[in-house]
Amino acid sequence: MNNIYAVAQPTRAEIDALAGATVLEFGTGWCGHCRATDAPLASALQQHAGVPHLRVEDGPGRPLGRSFRVKLWPTLIFLKDGQEVARLVRPLDSTEIAQALAQIAT
Repeated sequence: MNNIYAVAQPTRAEIDALAGATVLEFGTGWCGHCRATDAPLASALQQHAGVPHLRVEDGPGRPLGRSFRVKLWPTLIFLKDGQEVARLVRPLDSTEIAQALAQIAT
């Protein structure tokens, strides 16, 4: 699992063009809610090791987060071929995350 939120962000067009399954996570390194999600997310991702996980630092004026209408951190967006299939906001249960991953990892 990637532990750093990327400051340099892909464009929405680049995200929309992704092939296959991807987990897109919006948050920040200093956010307590984001840190609380780390362990359950890591656990769920172990079951789906082939699914890329992109951590993107979010905040006011960040266009990628705004394009996905992110309001709270962390927000996990589960993509298949660049299309949103599922979304979890502040998840704390690895089972819930694993269920969303199963929807995109086929």
